[in-house]
Amino acid sequence: MTKNKDKDRSARDTHYATLRRQVRDAKREKGEIPTPPLKRRKSNTDWTPPSLQPDQVFLYGLHTVRAALENRERQIIKLSATQNALARLELPDSGSLKYPVEVVSPQDIDRVLGPEAIHQGVMLETRPLPVRRLEALKESPLLLVLDQVTDPHNVGAIMRSAVAFGAGAVITTQRHSPTESGVLAKSASGALELIPYIQITNLSDALSELHKLGFFTIGLDSEGPHPLEGSFSGEKIALVLGSEGKGLRQKTRETVNALARLDMPGAIKSLNVSNAAAIALYATRQFLLRS
Repeated sequence: MTKNKDKDRSARDTHYATLRRQVRDAKREKGEIPTPPLKRRKSNTDWTPPSLQPDQVFLYGLHTVRAALENRERQIIKLSATQNALARLELPDSGSLKYPVEVVSPQDIDRVLGPEAIHQGVMLETRPLPVRRLEALKESPLLLVLDQVTDPHNVGAIMRSAVAFGAGAVITTQRHSPTESGVLAKSASGALELIPYIQITNLSDALSELHKLGFFTIGLDSEGPHPLEGSFSGEKIALVLGSEGKGLRQKTRETVNALARLDMPGAIKSLNVSNAAAIALYATRQFLLRS
C-alpha cells in the first residue's frame, strides 16, 4: 500500500472516530446512554507528608519553579526534576548553577509531595522568602490586606490579581492564614515571587500603622453603608477583605477608615473572596489613576 493510501485511510479513520464520539456525546446529553464515571487520580493512603523544618519550603510546578529560580531573593537548596522537565525549564549549563540539580522520576517527587500534587515533574527545595516590614511599603499607593483568609488556593489567586493590578504587597495574619508553601505558590502561579507576602501578628495594630504611613483603609463588606466606588479617599489605599465565611472581624470593622460594599445588580449578591479582590483592585486602581 502506498503512503498516500495510508494517509487517506488514517484521515478517514480519524473522521469516522470523530463522528462516533459526537453521536455518543449526543446520546449522553439525552440520557440514552450513561455517562462514564470520571477517572480519579491515584491515591496513596499510606503517604504521610514529610516533616519540614521552619526554614524549609518545597515548591513545584513548571511555572512556579521557573519564577522562583528567576527570583534573586530566593535561596535555593536543590532542584529535583525529570529529564523532560529539565528540558522544559531551559536552564543554563549545570556547571554554572549555584545549586545542585538532581534528575529523578515522577514517582520520586510523588513520595515527597504526595499523589495529589500536580508537580509536572519538577520540585524545588528552598528557604522561605525574606521577611518584609510594613515600613518598607510606604511608597506603594495600593495594598491588599486579608483578615484571616485561610484557603491557600484563594490567597494564591488573590496574589495573582494583586500583581496584575500593581499592588505593593499582600498583608495577612500569622494565625488563620496560609504560610508560604507549595500549594500557595502553585495557586499563585509565580506571583509569590513578584509581590511581598507579609504576615503580621495583630491586624488592628498593622492597620493603625498603615494609617500613620498615610494609607486610607477600606474594609469590603457586603452590608457596607456605601458602594466602593464612592468610598475612596487620598492617594494611598489599603483594601481589607475578610475570611471566606465570616467576613471581616468586628475589631477590623472598627479599625478601618471606611466600610464599603461591591454593588451587584444580579441575583447573586456575594462573590468568592478572590473574585471580590480582583474587582476591588481594578476599581481602586482606576481611582488612583484618575487622582
